[in-house]
Amino acid sequence: MENIISPDNLVYKKPTLMNDVPMHYCPGCSHGVVHKLVAEVIEEMGMSDKAIGVSPVGCAVFAYRYIDIDWQEAAHGRAPAVATGIKRLWPDRLVFTYQGDGDLACIGTAETVHALNRGENITIIFINNAIYGMTGGQMAPTTLLGQKTSTCPYGREASLHGYPLKITEMAAMMEGTCYVTRQSVDTVASIRKAKKAIRKAFQASMEGKGSCLVEIVATCNSGWKLTPVQANKWMEENMFPFYQKGDLKDTI
Repeated sequence: MENIISPDNLVYKKPTLMNDVPMHYCPGCSHGVVHKLVAEVIEEMGMSDKAIGVSPVGCAVFAYRYIDIDWQEAAHGRAPAVATGIKRLWPDRLVFTYQGDGDLACIGTAETVHALNRGENITIIFINNAIYGMTGGQMAPTTLLGQKTSTCPYGREASLHGYPLKITEMAAMMEGTCYVTRQSVDTVASIRKAKKAIRKAFQASMEGKGSCLVEIVATCNSGWKLTPVQANKWMEENMFPFYQKGDLKDTI
């Protein structure tokens, strides 16, 4: 007899650090999956009382509602600077930022680059969906060539808009970084790899080995104007060839 998934036989273990509140993310958004992974890793590391997340402006601005740890809000793009201050003041804390591509790779480029280059013992979790998801689907530094957004409705052109910014490749070249990786959460196998990467980055941060960057290539089906299934397929066909997954630097 064919197995049919139903509420009666569907097993889901919610991390104890995840608050029981409705999420504001759009159906099909990658943020919720990454939140779950972050909560699981912190819980498994026994760092619930020593974890401090920094969330700036963007879709993840309300991250503090979902994961029951200490959080600090930061101005748009300034999360790495805030995280630097927290980690230097409390070196025994697990300090990480949670940022989107518009925040991290545009208005926050300077803070990101210099925090990583200094080797601050923090982890930056970088959600790259190639668009400004919260403010209306505008072109981001990570928007692909030919990709249509509300501010480049005919597709991004290199001669007019420049080229997509590969911030993770930049980070891998810096002396201060110890672990730089690019993952996704589109399949079960990918989710497992992403969780392993987050755990490895958090551990390196606590061991004082330098800066870590974990990029998650993600979907924004609302901004892309696709269904969740179509968005996953578009990401696989278009984003993965350009933003290739895997470890870019590992000196741990």
